[in-house]
Amino acid sequence: MVTPTSTGAGPHLPAVASGAGAGGAARSRRGRRAGRWAAVVGAALAVGVAVGWAGHRVLARPPAPVDETAATLVEVTTGSVGASMPLTAVARWQPVAAGTNLAAGTVTAVAVTPGQEVGQGAVLYTVDLRPVVVARGQTPAFRALAPGVRGEDVAQLQTLLTDLGRYRGPVDGRFTAATGAAVRAWQRSLGLAPDGTVQPADVVFVTDLPARVVLDPAVVARGTRLGGGEAVLSRLPASPTFTLPVSATQADVMPAGTPVTLTAPDGTTWQAVSGARTTEADRTVVTLDATGAEPICAAACTQLPVGPETRLAAEVVLVPETSGLRVPSAALSTQADGTVVVVDDDGRAHEVVVRASARGTSAVEGVPEGLLVRVPPDAS
Repeated sequence: MVTPTSTGAGPHLPAVASGAGAGGAARSRRGRRAGRWAAVVGAALAVGVAVGWAGHRVLARPPAPVDETAATLVEVTTGSVGASMPLTAVARWQPVAAGTNLAAGTVTAVAVTPGQEVGQGAVLYTVDLRPVVVARGQTPAFRALAPGVRGEDVAQLQTLLTDLGRYRGPVDGRFTAATGAAVRAWQRSLGLAPDGTVQPADVVFVTDLPARVVLDPAVVARGTRLGGGEAVLSRLPASPTFTLPVSATQADVMPAGTPVTLTAPDGTTWQAVSGARTTEADRTVVTLDATGAEPICAAACTQLPVGPETRLAAEVVLVPETSGLRVPSAALSTQADGTVVVVDDDGRAHEVVVRASARGTSAVEGVPEGLLVRVPPDAS
């Protein structure tokens, strides 16, 4: 008899006897061993497959990466590089007081237009039909000039008569008979009674002639009354002032000396450079200066009418136009030694000299026209 054993808390099983029962137990043990071997083999196969897959992942050659850094090829071409900024310039005349009216009466005619150039003896206007003329002189008219009078004002009158071809005597400031004869001839040419005496109201002396002059339209106009003593005459300087009203940002990119091209009323161009600047409220006003001894408008200043202001198209030259070989600025790279290069389609670097750059394009020297150069993808 075999004493039964217990496994855990389960029921007690009877002992197995020899004979037919023993053979069944042996067969059971062999089945369990076969199952265990099958499990071991299966596990080994599974591990082998896993190891093989991992080995393939580790040892296999990785696929070629996608080329995300492919450069764009751009051809070197001939052209020009430059940059400018269109703005509006303002031309404004600044008249200078030049003469005072001494005539009393009604203005019966105005003989000059604003900005007209006048010379010795030109009639400015008439008062009660009597002409008022302009003459060169430092001393203003203040008394009647007649035989026996002497002084600088007489010399100024003699100079006027000489320039008009009426007097051939000495300019000595002495009102002689010869001077009186010249005055009478002159008065007749003006349609006046030739009495030989020049009244202070007859002449307005100004310091410089010829000159471009302006009569105050609020004072001297047909039908207005004059009492004497009015400042009626101004002369224009050789040139108006030219300015550029700009924003603070625009002013920052045009330092003093920046070239500016102005378009004149007749379509021609005038050259200037930026100069001093002032701040007015929320804007900056840049003064434009001439590039040489002559005014900006040179001999063509008469195109600009006398008035509050004249607006002109202006082109501020930020980068002067430069002709030559052009490449995208993004194709340029600076080496450690400071040299600038471009790289061709074969990967060779070519040293270049940059002459100008503007709006993403550079004018260069050192490469042949037609060469293909690389531009990084993030810049193309």
